[in-house]
Amino acid sequence: MQFPSKLIEDAVNAFATLPGIGKKTALRLVMHLLQQEPVGTKNLSEAILKMRTEIKFCKTCHNVSDEDICSICTNSYRDKSVVCVVENFRDIIAIENTRHYNGLYHVLEGLISPMDGIGPEQLNIQSLLKRVEEGTVKEIIMALNPTIDGDTTIFYLSKMLSKHELKITSIARGIAFGGELEYVDEITLARSIQSRLPYENYLSK
Repeated sequence: MQFPSKLIEDAVNAFATLPGIGKKTALRLVMHLLQQEPVGTKNLSEAILKMRTEIKFCKTCHNVSDEDICSICTNSYRDKSVVCVVENFRDIIAIENTRHYNGLYHVLEGLISPMDGIGPEQLNIQSLLKRVEEGTVKEIIMALNPTIDGDTTIFYLSKMLSKHELKITSIARGIAFGGELEYVDEITLARSIQSRLPYENYLSK
């Protein structure tokens, strides 16, 4: 692809590094920005830079946050006896959009994947165990993607948590194997949370 300007080419190449953005889409985005008032582009660039440099991760649940502790963990109306374990913060957004869950979360920031060289020590598992040891948590909901890596992670966590007096549940399999929570419609996801099963029952399915 030939460009009339090196500045345009650099901008297109920068946009094209984003997931799902090819050179043609990147060029359309650049052309759109060129047609806007400079202040609009300035606000966009400042918002992105501020997000990248000032974003924090909650010291309790590892969710993205503007403060050291996220707004969900500090919400006095949330049920602090229930913790929903998810892979990443995108899953929190998906579950929150169902408006059918009022507990807390714990973000693992990945899944155990031996094929990809990702082991338990690379995930936020120790902090989850620490939260359980504090004695407030009564139920752990495993809301991980229904994949081989997701199942491997659930199995590992269940073994690690088995010595505690906890109710361990998994979201119901209204979600197809291999699917991802962030792409599931809100009604199906809400029903999967409401119809969660004890992990022992889940194993026998």
